[in-house]
Amino acid sequence: MNSSDAPETGTSVHNPSGRTFFGQPRPLANLFSVELWERFSFYGMQGILAIYMYFSATQGGLGIDETVALSIVGAYGGSVYLFSILGALVSDRLLGPERTLFASALLIMLGHLSLALIPGVPGLIVGLLLVGIGSGGLKSTSATLVGALYSRDDPRRDAGFSIYYMGINIGGLLGPLVTGFAQQSWGFHLGFGLAAVGMALGLLQYTLTRKGLPESVHHVPDPLPRRMYPVWGGIALGVLLLVIVLVLTGVVTANNLAAIVVGLSVVGAVVIFALLLTSSKVDAEEHSRVLAFIPLFLGTSAFFALFQQQFTVITLYSDTRLDRMILGWEMPISWVQSFNPFFIITLAPVMAAVWTKLGTRQPTTPRKFGVGIILMGSAFLLFLPMANVVAVPVIWIAMIMVVATLGELWLSPVGLSLATKLAPTAFPVMMMSLYYLAVALGTALSGALATFYSAENEVLYFGVLGVVTIGLGLIMLAIAKPVGRAMRGVR
Repeated sequence: MNSSDAPETGTSVHNPSGRTFFGQPRPLANLFSVELWERFSFYGMQGILAIYMYFSATQGGLGIDETVALSIVGAYGGSVYLFSILGALVSDRLLGPERTLFASALLIMLGHLSLALIPGVPGLIVGLLLVGIGSGGLKSTSATLVGALYSRDDPRRDAGFSIYYMGINIGGLLGPLVTGFAQQSWGFHLGFGLAAVGMALGLLQYTLTRKGLPESVHHVPDPLPRRMYPVWGGIALGVLLLVIVLVLTGVVTANNLAAIVVGLSVVGAVVIFALLLTSSKVDAEEHSRVLAFIPLFLGTSAFFALFQQQFTVITLYSDTRLDRMILGWEMPISWVQSFNPFFIITLAPVMAAVWTKLGTRQPTTPRKFGVGIILMGSAFLLFLPMANVVAVPVIWIAMIMVVATLGELWLSPVGLSLATKLAPTAFPVMMMSLYYLAVALGTALSGALATFYSAENEVLYFGVLGVVTIGLGLIMLAIAKPVGRAMRGVR
């Protein structure tokens, strides 16, 4: 597709050479690749994180109680998205999106190195903290950079985000395969080390190609006045000291960490929604769009409360309930987590083509959300026929993940695109943080809910969560029209 074939939008400003990437602006290739390597490292590490914590010391693990370990994984996953608030503030007020992404990628690499090189619980704490902060910063900026490649009404926008989302899942596919095999063959620390190598490759590639991005992402949207630096520096130091005191006094523990992240996610969302809805920089049309995002925020949280259990309940399920023997060889536990990205890679191009073909005739975003939530609830109901089976076939989990993946494709890449389209002009990254806060809430809930799971109560656990989630999806479909009207022309 030549530049003369492109719609007359702001995209031509970002693509002066006329060269494209699968019909999209050329800089999308750079962001696609960076996100691929970042997800390789992130999911590679997360694929073996739960079993690293609850495996015994003789197996190379830390010997943490299973329930506590799953709760920590959910809390950690939620905190990654919670840290996107910090990333948004740094991006919007200090560094700008592009430099924030670069610094965040560096922190992620250092975090994986800490997990690989520092033994025991100290390495776990340092590593997860660095990866969490870095991933939060990267998440709050990378999709914003993708959104900057398009004007608000460019019909290629959703397809572009679907391609970008495919890059995420190529990394998500390869990460658990590589680190899981390394962990099973040579130990956990080599697996964490390979995750660090993946992030280093992504950082190198980004360094060499970052100048090709739109000029706007190199600037700070809303610079913080220098006179305020000491004030915000003091606030940051105070928050850090408070966290240290709460940990040392036992107020914050591994057992209640998931619940704390749930609470912080809710508080953070309320604060940001209030900021956007009361700001004088948000006009009436933008105000309506922010209000329309509230039910979509709640729907996203419900979806990810189930979807992110692939790193908590489904990891334990794969370890204890799944028959992983293939021709006398036992498949690594973490490989089950590669099913979802594999199906994304297979199906994302199909969905992107469908949305592009339908153009303005495709379902509105609220309807897409409703269908996605219903599919996710249906995936949980598919666990029920296997409740009394001693060794569940791997193919059954694969089938469940197909349904969950279809739900993800209806909701997640569309949600990323929607956040950039509904964002007020003055707060582009802050709106993206709201989307990630929804994911934070859902992910932390996945850890909190995991504490109620056991092989003995599978019917109750999967049945109740599945039915409730399907009900929420039906409600979303019922309110799709008024929500769509409030979005003021954004589909």
